[in-house]
Amino acid sequence: MSEIDGFADRIRKHQGGMISAWVGIPDAMLVNHLAQEAFDAVVLDMQHGMWDMPAAANAVAQVRLAGKPAIARIPVGDFASASRLLDAGASGIIAPMINSAEDARALVRTTKYPPLGERSWGPSLALNHMGLSADDYLKSANDLTVAIAMVETRAALDAIDGILGVTGIDGIFIGPADLSIALSNGDQVAPNAAEIDSAMQHAVARCRAHGKFACAYAGDGERAGELLKFGFDLVIAGAETVQLRAGARRAINAARRIASGS
Repeated sequence: MSEIDGFADRIRKHQGGMISAWVGIPDAMLVNHLAQEAFDAVVLDMQHGMWDMPAAANAVAQVRLAGKPAIARIPVGDFASASRLLDAGASGIIAPMINSAEDARALVRTTKYPPLGERSWGPSLALNHMGLSADDYLKSANDLTVAIAMVETRAALDAIDGILGVTGIDGIFIGPADLSIALSNGDQVAPNAAEIDSAMQHAVARCRAHGKFACAYAGDGERAGELLKFGFDLVIAGAETVQLRAGARRAINAARRIASGS
């Protein structure tokens, strides 16, 4: 089994906090560059990003070429894309707006083979990437890939034990921006508020109680470090657009400071 395919085992066993890239710009070459950095994984954001299926499949290949696991966040309710992305070689699926145990069971049905789910057969690219025979892939796919339910609403937070109790749900992903909107009844986007910290720490505790892992989005590296201290197993250290613009800003400011002699 390759190091890539050890990702699922590592995150399930809470073996050290992981930091993932997050990419919404549909460019496989950009993904290739980020995958060369010391990220533990790369998430393709198909919910708010502009990825289509062919571009996402190419990006999965670029991430795997770099020896990293690729994870995809699907659009809301687009469970058909979940199985196609796994067929393309993704190591995990993040599904947004999972608000109940029934929503969680719907995710499992399309991401796990029987007896856990009803995933349809057709993993041609996954077989290529993993170097497994069809029989070996079928026997191991449910263990090699992870189904991650997003908890980002008041309903999901209330139903967190039911969601985590669904067999086949491997972990959750907290979306703190949407959660802050929900908990403030639409008054604010405040992903770093004290109320959100409390909710996120509660979510980590419930994950530990159920033997599942916890992931979360952070807007930057500093916040990502705080969330790792909370006990999250995988965090995002900001989107690629933020990192790209921050890098450009630093270069411009440095050039102008040196040129002006200040």
